[in-house]
Amino acid sequence: MLSEWEIKARSRHCARTEEAFEDGATIYTLLFRERAGFRREDISETAWLQIKEGVAPFSFWKSKFQAPPAAAPEPMPKESVEELLRRLVSEDLPEQLNARYVLAILLERKRTLKQVDMRESAEGKFLIYEHVKTGEAFIIPDPQLRLDQIDTVQQEIYSLLAREKT
Repeated sequence: MLSEWEIKARSRHCARTEEAFEDGATIYTLLFRERAGFRREDISETAWLQIKEGVAPFSFWKSKFQAPPAAAPEPMPKESVEELLRRLVSEDLPEQLNARYVLAILLERKRTLKQVDMRESAEGKFLIYEHVKTGEAFIIPDPQLRLDQIDTVQQEIYSLLAREKT
C-alpha cells in the first residue's frame, strides 16, 4: 500500500543550487520515497547532469519551468472604493445614490462589507451592511437600478475615483 503523499507545487528554485529557475528553463522533478512518505525535489538541468549517475529516485521527469503570471492589478483598489463610499455616504447627495449602491456591492463582493439586513419603508428599500473588520454599519438605499443604467453608473464611479487619486 502506498503512503499518502501531500501534493506539492513545483518549486521556483533548484533544490540543489538554490538558484531561481528562469522561464522556459528545463528542470527535472525527482520523487524520493522515504519512511515518512514522498519527498519532491525540483532541480535545474545543470544539477541533474551532475547527480544523475549517483541518484536513484522513486520517479523523475523532465519539464519546462513556466513562471507564474504576474498578479493582475485590481481594477479598483479596495481602499479607494471604501474611501469613496465613506465620502459619498457622509455627503448624502441624492444624485450619488446609484454610485453608493454599486460601491457597496463591490465591497460586498470583496468581502469588506457584509449585508446583514434589508428593510423596506415608505421611502423604499434599504440594505444594511456591516464592515467586516470594524463593525461599522452602512445603510444604503436601493435605487432599483436597471441594467441599462449600469454603464453610466460605472463611468460615474471611475471618474469619482480618478478625482480621489489626484
